[in-house]
Amino acid sequence: MILRSSIAETLEPLPVSAAVLQRSLLDWYDRHGRDLPWRTPPDVLDPYRVWVSEIALQQTQVKTVLPYYQRWFDRFPTIADLAQADLQAVLKAWEGLGYYSRARNLHRAAQLVMERHGGQFPRTLAEALALPGIGRTTAGGILSSAFNLPLPILDGNVKRVLARLIALPVAPAKALDRLWAASEAVVSFDRPRDLNQALMDLGATVCTARKPACLVCPWMAYCQAYQTNQQQQIPVSEPKAPIPHKVIGVAVIRNPQGQILIDRRPAEGLLGGLWEFPGGKVEPNESIADCIRREIQEELGIEIAVGEELIVVDHAYTHFKVSLHVHLCEHLQGEPQAIECDEVRWVTLAEIDQFPFPKANTTIIEALKQRFPDA
Repeated sequence: MILRSSIAETLEPLPVSAAVLQRSLLDWYDRHGRDLPWRTPPDVLDPYRVWVSEIALQQTQVKTVLPYYQRWFDRFPTIADLAQADLQAVLKAWEGLGYYSRARNLHRAAQLVMERHGGQFPRTLAEALALPGIGRTTAGGILSSAFNLPLPILDGNVKRVLARLIALPVAPAKALDRLWAASEAVVSFDRPRDLNQALMDLGATVCTARKPACLVCPWMAYCQAYQTNQQQQIPVSEPKAPIPHKVIGVAVIRNPQGQILIDRRPAEGLLGGLWEFPGGKVEPNESIADCIRREIQEELGIEIAVGEELIVVDHAYTHFKVSLHVHLCEHLQGEPQAIECDEVRWVTLAEIDQFPFPKANTTIIEALKQRFPDA
């Protein structure tokens, strides 16, 4: 049996009893909850499907995840299928969702589930947390949804809802214990699956970051931020550092046969295991063309002629932005070597879609197909 902790009462009492909050929220959820495939039988009773949905929804909106959901299970119907798959196939299936470490962790975790748990997703919090890519919120979401266990969650939506409910006077990151305590106090022992889904829906559709729809919120009467007219100021935000902007020179290197040179990034790190067009950061006082020639010599050990610009792609990652200045280039001499990558290949445009690429690189591929429609 899982016992409710008393820390909620000592750290931050709820404005009303948990029972009142549970009842009002579940009544609202029964009428207004989102109809999502991982919430309805048989999917909601399959821990594997719930697990994949929880991972995909990390830092990614529902509308983005939905088209991927069934395609993933068409490709990897079971945990065993995922565990046995080649990592490149897994990354290709994930292509476009971003944050590719999630896909690598899913793949590795599936192998561990096969090795340690006989192919069945574990039912305990400690065992779930031991799997790569699964933190406390993700574990709580999986176990509460798949097994109806009363475990709290604290994703971005839930943080915002609870911070407003208790009128948290500091940024959520500075009061995680208090927010976990509130989430634990609220989670229902009768319907934890629905309660956690309701909390997320409330944050996603009503208690939104901007212009919350307070007048239709089931917790309006209890929300301390609303009662004190602070719903626009809470959650308190912390100052953000300026986002760095990097200018990158990128080479689309073609040989006389019309093939294009691509390389595979190291397995660990940003975009690990994905393929890309080679290039690198422009140094101070360096032209784009000089950058490309230098980077290709350093990374691949070959000489190229830098030609016309194909496209400029602007892309934002979590902590920085990039502008990719992409040039068509001609291979002059030297055999490409995997000096700073895991693998290099010459491929045709007809073959290139077989390889998993970061989103910014897929824009380059589309530009190439328009430029060379008969390739």
